[in-house]
Amino acid sequence: MATIAQAPTRSAEGEAFYFRTALVMAAFVVVGFSTQWLMGRSSFLARPLVHVHGVILMGWIAIFTTQSWLAAHGPVGLHRRLGRLAAIWAVMVIFVGFAIIVDGIQRGKTPFFFQPQHFLIANPMSVVCFGVLVAAALRLRRYSDWHMRLQICATAAIMGPAFGRLIPMPLLIPYAWYAAFGCGLLFPLAGVLRDWRRNGQVHPAWWWGMAAIIATAALSSLIAFSSLGDAIYAWVTAGHPGAARPGLVFAPPPPM
Repeated sequence: MATIAQAPTRSAEGEAFYFRTALVMAAFVVVGFSTQWLMGRSSFLARPLVHVHGVILMGWIAIFTTQSWLAAHGPVGLHRRLGRLAAIWAVMVIFVGFAIIVDGIQRGKTPFFFQPQHFLIANPMSVVCFGVLVAAALRLRRYSDWHMRLQICATAAIMGPAFGRLIPMPLLIPYAWYAAFGCGLLFPLAGVLRDWRRNGQVHPAWWWGMAAIIATAALSSLIAFSSLGDAIYAWVTAGHPGAARPGLVFAPPPPM
């Protein structure tokens, strides 16, 4: 972390990579969710909370991509002003993320390739990881090398749902959640490879970001498969249809 004390730096080349990476991440999100609509697995008749969740998450992707463009091309003033909105929007991502997860668990509507109890613990923790990394990126906003890398890592932490709609999740049981969540690491890993090829060394922001993501997955499992996880699941589902679903049992797949 000693490198934080260095003078602020700007790299047009690095910021161009930031924009390209953000653009690819946005494409995965759009393709992942639109595929579900095209296949008839989702529709605009979903409950309001689902639409709010979609708007907030897509809004973050739009802000993230726009900010990456402004960082590379300016104007810098607009980038800074939009950064204030990004901070507020990140908080909304966290709140709506918790709301949609708890709602699904209480209604007993967890996808069959997830264990409900693990889903309840792991997904909110990935959202918290996102929030922590965004906060770190904003704290280090004067250091563009740290800022842009941590923002990529933050968004990578919540890419699991997009990848979960693109990879064959039913075939990946019992590791489906880890597979979708782990796919998000492809983006910081691309940054690691780029740094190594161009500079002969890897910027520490990538290691910190990936460590946070991996630690989140590990801690989620420790909690989910413990008595604490049992207690949390029982408390959240009490009095709701989800209480009828065993927390650590995979539901049978729906009829074809």
